Amino acid sequence: MRCYGSDLTDAEWQVVRPLLPVPAWLQGAESYCHRVMLDVVRYVVDNGVKWASLPADFPPYRPVHAFARRWQATGLLGEFHDRLHDRVREKEGRAVDPTAAIVDSQSVRAAANILCSTSGWDGGKKVGGRKRHLVVDCLGLVLAVTATAASVQDRDAAVQLIEELHAGYFSLRLVWADGGYAGRLGDWAAENLHLTLEIVRRADDTSGFVVLPRRWVVERTLSWLMRSGRLVRDYETLPVMHEAMVLWSMTMLMSGRLAGRHSAGFSRSASAR
Repeated sequence: MRCYGSDLTDAEWQVVRPLLPVPAWLQGAESYCHRVMLDVVRYVVDNGVKWASLPADFPPYRPVHAFARRWQATGLLGEFHDRLHDRVREKEGRAVDPTAAIVDSQSVRAAANILCSTSGWDGGKKVGGRKRHLVVDCLGLVLAVTATAASVQDRDAAVQLIEELHAGYFSLRLVWADGGYAGRLGDWAAENLHLTLEIVRRADDTSGFVVLPRRWVVERTLSWLMRSGRLVRDYETLPVMHEAMVLWSMTMLMSGRLAGRHSAGFSRSASAR
């Protein structure tokens, strides 16, 4: 019987199954059961393999790739991710809607198939490829994500990202960020969205690695994502599919947490808000 480390356990499936956003028009449209489809997508995300290089005991890659693309394009993946997010916050004793968040970015090298028109050079990190911009809550759970060329400045990408965040979470009042977001972005957020952007700066007299208040939460999330082989390098032709891979990675982490999987990686030490 097929069994990979990325497969849904029975406990995870019991958590996930009632949260699957399967609309009436999709009933019976899939060639394989949803558990099998999810297992294949999770395998790709976890191991970073090409779709065409899936193990022979999985279904053919074309219908599974079509499944992943359809869930991204129709918003089903985002809905599935958000339902898991709500459940995790409830389990941790938090309100479903957060009032504070942290924003940051991470540049990753692009694979050879990535078009030059959707990639760029991050001069600060000396990385050529794409940049994923994240907003997370105080548990480190992703609230919003966007993928851009690595050359895009953090504060420029944050405008669209924070607008999207505000539209989904009216309860949000405060966003922490590093010095790369300083400047007019704070004034814009206050005037247009009634949000406070608080810059957490590194002291000038410090050297080496330092754990900074609030910022460590999003940095931990970025390290969680790097555990997924598909996210170590950007292999996705379309930036929206890179965003989808981030969400798939987080669904794996959250389902594991809800099912009591020890490798889920959450810390209970994040400050309450």
